[in-house]
Amino acid sequence: KTRLNPKRIELARPPEPGNGLEEYFGCPVKYRATRNALILRVADLERPFATHNDELLQMLAPQFENQLKAGRTKQTILEQVKWVLKRLLSGSRPDLVMVAKELGMGERTLQRRITDEGTTFRQLLNETRHELVRQYLGDSSVEITEAAFLVGYQDPNSFYRAFRSWEGKTPAEWRAANQLRKPKKANAPAHSSPRA
Repeated sequence: KTRLNPKRIELARPPEPGNGLEEYFGCPVKYRATRNALILRVADLERPFATHNDELLQMLAPQFENQLKAGRTKQTILEQVKWVLKRLLSGSRPDLVMVAKELGMGERTLQRRITDEGTTFRQLLNETRHELVRQYLGDSSVEITEAAFLVGYQDPNSFYRAFRSWEGKTPAEWRAANQLRKPKKANAPAHSSPRA
């Protein structure tokens, strides 16, 4: 086996001292980038795939192509923007310029396409934050302050105001109400046999 040596790695998150990524990958790692990316050399992309299976590829390739085509035609610009926002929101504050760059279009073009759909970038950002924070708060292992940070809020007060406007209650109240609705697992077996 020959090891791939990337040219560089770009990560949207802040650096973590001592994580050893530079040593492991043998290349520079850029933190707080606008995207997460692994940049490879062309020569590495030309290498044969060690686990290549022609028969399986011929069987699955048409299905993958159809799924890709269906995904490209079905996904609206609003869905594309939300998808990019979900990726970029983790601890950062994405703006229209960042999203346009990720989608490979100009800022004005993206703004026009969003406006043509009857919404604004700010509304999409708020909707995406709302969807994500509901996911995070549904997981009891995620602290409320961590959920706020993960959707781009550095100020807890701003997050609490936004959440109250979305849900009409505080994040803690929402979490408590939604955890009560989850069905509880029964400890006793479903079928019990009568004693002899």
